[in-house]
Amino acid sequence: MGNAKSGVVSREILDDLKVSTKFSEAEITEWYENFQKQCPSGRITLSDFEEIYGRFFPDSDAKTYAQHVFRSFDTNDDGTLDFKEYIVALHMTSSGKMALKLEWAFSLFDVDKNGYITKAEVCEICQAIFKLIPKEKQAELPSDENTPEKRADKLWGYFGKKDTERVAEGEFIKGVLENEDAMRLIQYEPKK
Repeated sequence: MGNAKSGVVSREILDDLKVSTKFSEAEITEWYENFQKQCPSGRITLSDFEEIYGRFFPDSDAKTYAQHVFRSFDTNDDGTLDFKEYIVALHMTSSGKMALKLEWAFSLFDVDKNGYITKAEVCEICQAIFKLIPKEKQAELPSDENTPEKRADKLWGYFGKKDTERVAEGEFIKGVLENEDAMRLIQYEPKK
């Protein structure tokens, strides 16, 4: 990963991240220094990521969802996140740009990374999302989305596809943007 041991982000990575994320050089440099302190190896492992993610959802089972999020961020499929993957992930999930967030959401749902989403993949991610919802909050859900299967069926219905068909990225983004409920169903954010 370039200058991982020296504590200074390489010019190549810095320039690439400035263009691809619109973060400033100062922000990237500061995040790099913090990343190196937290991850001296220059990499975040899946177990590290699961532990970090678990802190955001202390009353839930975040492990399965964290595994899917990690997979979507591990763009080179090496089983770790390097600094560049970490910053791109941070940008995609924290950016105010809805299109970026939905592109990332599509990659999350595209479990097999083939460029399409199937109903089975929607079911798999809905099960992981459901585990993030504390039991007492699950009891408050509407009857048509109070199980992972019902949630997946409802979400899949917004795409207007048969159970055996698949959804491309553009269809996914359009389906979610056109339906407020779909946006809510593809995520779970705990109340602050």
